[in-house]
Amino acid sequence: MQNVHKIKQDMCDIGRRIYNRQFAAANDGNITVRVSDNEVLCTPTLHCKGFLTPEDIATIDMTGKQIAGRKKRSSEALLHLEIYKQREDIRSVVHCHPPHATAFAIAREPIPQCILPEVEVFLGDVPITKYETPGGQAFADTIIPFVDKTNVMILANHGTVSYGETVEQAYWWTEILDSYCRMLMLAKQLGNVAFLDQQKSQELLDLKDQWGYKDPRNTKAYEDCDICANDIFRDSWKESGVQRRAFAAPPAMPAKPADSASGQGLPGGINEEQLVKLITDEVMRQMNA
Repeated sequence: MQNVHKIKQDMCDIGRRIYNRQFAAANDGNITVRVSDNEVLCTPTLHCKGFLTPEDIATIDMTGKQIAGRKKRSSEALLHLEIYKQREDIRSVVHCHPPHATAFAIAREPIPQCILPEVEVFLGDVPITKYETPGGQAFADTIIPFVDKTNVMILANHGTVSYGETVEQAYWWTEILDSYCRMLMLAKQLGNVAFLDQQKSQELLDLKDQWGYKDPRNTKAYEDCDICANDIFRDSWKESGVQRRAFAAPPAMPAKPADSASGQGLPGGINEEQLVKLITDEVMRQMNA
């Protein structure tokens, strides 16, 4: 049997961590935990997440109707409920506005991949949703194209949402993402972001698979794609207004030698067409850096 009071205490603890890391100013952000098929604990609206008590936590049903609690539930509860409806394995959702990740949300800049091993293993490709006014069902629906392929998303011009089996795990993904976004900005200021090559990136995906973390890039559907070029969610960029501006794509590297007679005499079995593409991509990358 679940200890609901202990879960509420855990939610308050995460609220303090969010507030202390400046992931939520004033009354920003919201946290939920699903405790039964039709009951979800939810932080209240207009309340600073750094100063929550268990008595402040409301209970809502899966339609968003409040069924217990002295304070009104968060106005963005529908976003959380939609994640629970789409993912039966998820028990907690955390939404907040971490400044570095939210900067990518405002710029609508895709998160570069194949740079930091920990991010590759724990996060993978991070999508950016299309923008909708927060609070309504249309806003909640923006997560649907991505929710089964990731545990963290950037909400365009808004913030982040992450989810997991516990409230602490749900929070972890946001903390990892914001730290990574900060590192990217610092590296960019130094003048260079170095990418891992495809072999080393694949080794991380294999390690991720061994540890039980699923990644769409490690399936047959994506086995021949450039795993470092945001291929999983790139089809959504046009609708969401996402475009590379600050961080150029990594230079394309062939996963295996090409079977082409024209490749004879070139290193690694690369044919002339591939060599021209590699050189062109690198020139464009240097021009955009």
